[in-house]
Amino acid sequence: MSWTNERVELLKKLWTEGHSASQIAAELGGVTRNAVIGKVHRLGLSGRAKTAAPVAKTRRPRAAAPAASSGQPAATARPASAGQPRVSGATALKADASPAPMARPAVEPMAELVPISERATILTLNERTCKWPVGDPSSEDFYFCGRHSDPGVPYCAHHCKVAYQPVSDRRRNERKVANARAS
Repeated sequence: MSWTNERVELLKKLWTEGHSASQIAAELGGVTRNAVIGKVHRLGLSGRAKTAAPVAKTRRPRAAAPAASSGQPAATARPASAGQPRVSGATALKADASPAPMARPAVEPMAELVPISERATILTLNERTCKWPVGDPSSEDFYFCGRHSDPGVPYCAHHCKVAYQPVSDRRRNERKVANARAS
């Protein structure tokens, strides 16, 4: 499939009208959703009209109820909390339904335990060093753990315990988060 001028103009028109990439792909025919998205990005198309999406679920999460009681519908943008983007519409409901991400401590607990001589930079990493990032990558004091790791494993024993949790432990933690939100 080639992008003719007519097809590009139709793509621009449908995009600015607020059609989804899947709808545009179906309208154009012979092109995938991803091809439409790629072309939109290459063309530099940005803002577009928002269409009202049909509500699939009638049940709202408990976190959305206070917004409805304040006189604002749940589909309007809600203020972003620290480190979270603003979301609106159906995305807001999805964001409220998922468990909150666990915040990493500002200082890695093991940071004091990793001697400076064992700390690694991106240039000193190899297949036998722990690749666990410590700190903010944009800061000057960022480094990787650098301790010894087993063959085929990217992290040292300590960071493997943090990174690889058994499914039963993850499910238990998810239940705790869900129960805490429910109460």
